[in-house]
Order: sequence, then C-alpha cells, then structure tokens
Amino acid sequence: MKKPILKIFKARTKSVNLQAGMSYAELIVVLGIFSVMSAIAIYNYGAFQAKVDIKNLANDIALKVVQAQKDASFGKLPLYGSFGVNKPSYGVHFNRGLDTKSFVYFADLDASKVYTPGTLTCVPGTTYECLEKIGIKKGNYISDISIFYKDSSVISYPNGFYLTFTRPSSELTVAGTGPVLNNVDYAQITVLSPKGISAKIKVYASGRIQIN
Repeated sequence: MKKPILKIFKARTKSVNLQAGMSYAELIVVLGIFSVMSAIAIYNYGAFQAKVDIKNLANDIALKVVQAQKDASFGKLPLYGSFGVNKPSYGVHFNRGLDTKSFVYFADLDASKVYTPGTLTCVPGTTYECLEKIGIKKGNYISDISIFYKDSSVISYPNGFYLTFTRPSSELTVAGTGPVLNNVDYAQITVLSPKGISAKIKVYASGRIQIN
C-alpha cells in the first residue's frame, strides 16, 4: 500500500517543480510593468521636487520682505554709505523686464522710496544702496509682478517696482518707476518653474505677507 502513495507523491512533486519557474514571455511582461511603474515614479518625483523648489523660492522672497520690515522697524543702520535720514527705509526691488533671475535687497539711503543702484551691477558694500542681490536657481524665474489696487484694478509692472518699509510703521510703501503708488491693496510676485508650477507671494499694504 505504501509504494503507490510514494509514487503519487513523487509525481506531484515533479509537476510542481516543472511549474515553479518563469517563462521568458512572463519575464518580459514583468520587466515591462516594472519599467512603466518606475517611469511613473520618476515623473511624479520630478513634479514633486519642482513644487518643493518653487515653494522654497517663494519662502525665500517672503523672508527677504520680512527682513526689510524688521530692519526698518528696528532702525538698523547699514555698514557703509552716507544717507540723508537718521534711520533709512529698507526694501526689495524686482524688475522682471531687466532680470527675471534675481532681485535686490536694498537700504533706502536717500529716502526716495526706490532703489537707487548707482550702477547697473549690484556689488554689496560698494554699490550705492545695494545690500544683497539674491539669485534664483534651478531654472525658476519671476514670471510676473503686479499691483492689485483697492478699486479692484490690476496693473502689471514688468519694468519693476519697489517694496519699502519705513520706521516706525510696518506698513508697505510701493513705488513703480515713478512716484509712490496710492490706493494699493497688495503687491504680487509670481514665480514659475520650468515644469509650469507657480507660486504667488502677496505683500499687503498692512505689511501682511501671504504665499499661495
């Protein structure tokens, strides 16, 4: 009685062993599925990294505006230069028409509410009013700078505007290429990544800053 059972067991074991392997066609299918899933994962990671980079850039711009508020309210004096006011204003200058890959942090030494470079290049410590030129990396850039007015009108300023703060108030002063702009609700800087992902930095007249 034992011998037939043993034969049946060996036959079944042999059958299982024959089916345990993977055919060439099955291997190709599995590798194909793996390749598709890997491509999707890499694409999603690239989009995710672009979102992180553009948010980091928006945060850097917002932090530089906050620094201007603090330096102005604390009455900080720059390390160099002569100025016509005891406590200068501080601000951030954007000029999309001239340069979409950088912006300037400045001290308003002549109380004009605008950035007076003296020269076209910003060399901290030697160029009039320039404290720092912040470069934008990883292919990101400033795509738009606009003013939203309290009457609901919107005007784009491709040739630049100046966001300044003066002691003791933390409220925002906005100037275009001409005089100070009135009736401003907020200034908006839009940054864009090569993948088309954007972020908006809103600086309200009250001094409040928002990132969207």
